[in-house]
Amino acid sequence: MDFEHVLELVGDEAVFESSLLLAGKVDPANIQLQLARWTKSGRVYQLRRGLYAFAPPYQKVKPHPFVIANRMSRASYVSCQSALAFYGLIPEYVPATTSVTTHRPGRWETPLGVFDFRHIQFNLLRGYRMIDLGNEQRAFIATPEKALLDLIYLQPKSDSLAYMRELRLQNLERLNLDGLRGQVEVFNTPKLKRAAAIVASLAQTEILEYETL
Repeated sequence: MDFEHVLELVGDEAVFESSLLLAGKVDPANIQLQLARWTKSGRVYQLRRGLYAFAPPYQKVKPHPFVIANRMSRASYVSCQSALAFYGLIPEYVPATTSVTTHRPGRWETPLGVFDFRHIQFNLLRGYRMIDLGNEQRAFIATPEKALLDLIYLQPKSDSLAYMRELRLQNLERLNLDGLRGQVEVFNTPKLKRAAAIVASLAQTEILEYETL
């Protein structure tokens, strides 16, 4: 299989799996050898075992980090600081894309970014939605409320006013506080209940300050 055929076969996919190239009468060993050669020559990026993306100038679409994250681990969604920054709830640039997953935690450093995966229990794999990212790319991302709760749940000693201020939370009017409380009931931990009360208080303070301007 030549490189031009692969470009045609993959089409506009931002990332692709090697299994896509194994349909029909092909030699799997030859496909793997070719992928290794193209990776070494800089034509494609290997993101993890079996997952690839075209390198410039062969990219038809630049892969969004959230799309890559979803494909790195199927049972996952983008959350924590990455989702909070996406929604404008924290001001900081987040260099790594953080997801939560029911699989093992891990970290991948790739030519297209760094991807962190944090483990959560299966019953907590909820509170996310498919979001359009443009360029015909979509990814599963936690709701603003779930992203904040995932972060607090996974971060030690995070149920305090000091930690919330350290996050520099902003635009809290974008939070659905009833939805936040509903998600807290799923977690069912005192830590998350304390944190939700602090967040609600900060949101109310932000609203009052805005109204007095």
